[in-house]
Amino acid sequence: MSFERRLKTALVGDATARFVYIGNFEVERAWARGEPKLPGAGISFANATVNRMEEMGVLLAGPDDVVLLKEDVDAEFAAYLDRVGAAGGVTLPVGEHDPELSVTDDALASPDALDRLRALADGRTYLMPMGVSEAEERLAKATGLPLAGVPSAVCKAVNGKAYGRRLVESLGLTSIPGAVCETAGELADAVRAHLVDGGKVVVKESLGVSGRGMVVLDTPEKAERLARMVARRGADAPVDLVVERWIDKAADLNYQFIVSRTGEVAFETVKAAVVAVGVHKGHEFPPELPVHVVPALTAAADLIGRELYAAGYFGVVGVDALLAGDGTLYPCLEINARFNMATYQSRIAERFIGPGKHAVAATFGLRLAKKHSFAEVAEALGDLVFEAEHGVLVNAFATLNARAEPGGGFPGRIYALCIADSADAARALRADAEERLKTMAGDR
Repeated sequence: MSFERRLKTALVGDATARFVYIGNFEVERAWARGEPKLPGAGISFANATVNRMEEMGVLLAGPDDVVLLKEDVDAEFAAYLDRVGAAGGVTLPVGEHDPELSVTDDALASPDALDRLRALADGRTYLMPMGVSEAEERLAKATGLPLAGVPSAVCKAVNGKAYGRRLVESLGLTSIPGAVCETAGELADAVRAHLVDGGKVVVKESLGVSGRGMVVLDTPEKAERLARMVARRGADAPVDLVVERWIDKAADLNYQFIVSRTGEVAFETVKAAVVAVGVHKGHEFPPELPVHVVPALTAAADLIGRELYAAGYFGVVGVDALLAGDGTLYPCLEINARFNMATYQSRIAERFIGPGKHAVAATFGLRLAKKHSFAEVAEALGDLVFEAEHGVLVNAFATLNARAEPGGGFPGRIYALCIADSADAARALRADAEERLKTMAGDR
C-alpha cells in the first residue's frame, strides 16, 4: 500500500478519501503565540520563503487530491514534474496573497478560494494541513470540510519540547542530562547544574522552531547573564524552557511514524538529518547506522506513539534522535506531531528511491541578483537534472524567487532530492549541483 493510502486509512479510515493538502509550514509559530520567550533568542523569520514551501504538497498529493497554493505552480516547473511523473493531484491557488501570511490565512481572506473549497465537500474530502492551528480550524468551519487531524489544542500540547522531555523520562527512555524549567529560578539552577567540565548547555523554548528560540551557552559567565536577564521577570515568573547538556554526536537522526485514529502505531522511515546551528538542512537516506539503532527507534516509536494517542493525538509524527560519539542512542530529543520534511518526500521516495538507491534531501541557499526561471535552473544543472534513474529532482521551486526585490541582492532557496546509486555519489551530486547553481546566481 502506498504512503498516501496508508495515511488516509490511518487518519480517516478510507484509503480512497480525497485530501486537500495545506502546507502551513512552521505552524509552531501559531502554537507559540503568547508563550514566554528567551531573551536574545529571537531571529526574524524569512516568512515569504517559508510560506512558499507549500509547493512541496504537489509532490505528496495523489491523483485525486487537491493542493492549496498561494499561486499556481510555475508552468516550466509543472511541465518538468509531469514529465518525470513526480506530481499528482490538482492545485487550488488562492490567487492574490500576502507573502508574509501562511496559505491558510490567504485562503481565509479569499472569498473565491473559500467558495472553491466549499464546492469540494462531498462527505469524503478532508483538509490535511501540515499541522493544525486555530487558523486551520477556522478554515474547516468556513468551508464545511472536516480536518483529517486532531484539534489545535492537542497539537500544541504534544509538540512542546517540555512535553517531549517529560514523556521520555516517564517512559524510561535514555534522555540527555537536563531539566524542564517552569520558573526563572529553576532555569538558573538547571544551567548551573548542567554546565560542567568545560562543556556547553542548550536552552530551548518549548515551542521554538527551526533553531529559533534556543541559546547555546559555553561559559559560566554567559549562563549567569542569561539567568539574570530571565530573573528580571521575577524568580517565580513563568517560563517554559528545556535545558540540556551538549552531547558530541555521531549522527542526527529523524524517524517518522503514523498513529492511527484507532491507536495503532506504524513505523515509516528513519533518515540521517543534516543540521547546521540547530537548523534542519535536509536528510540523507537510507542512513548507514549500527545494527541496533533501527530496532531501538522502532521500539521507541511504539512507546511514544501509544502515549501520544492516550493524550488525544493521532496522525504523522516525526521524532528527532541523536546517536552520540560514544555510541549512546538518545531516541527522542524532540517530538514533531505534524508533517515534517520527510513526510513531503514520502511519495516520491517510494517512486524513485528504491533498493540500491541513495538520496540527499538538500537545501540550496543562494544569493540572487535577479529572478531566475525554472528553465535557467535546469540549464544550470544540465546533465544533473533528474529524468528517470538519478539526478537532482527539484521538489520546491517557488522558494527561489519568493523574496525577489527589484534591485536584486535577495536570498533564495531551492529544495531538491539528489538521487544516486550510492551514498557517496549522492553527496557528490549535491556538491556539484550547489556549485552549478551558485555559478548561475553569481553567488561567489
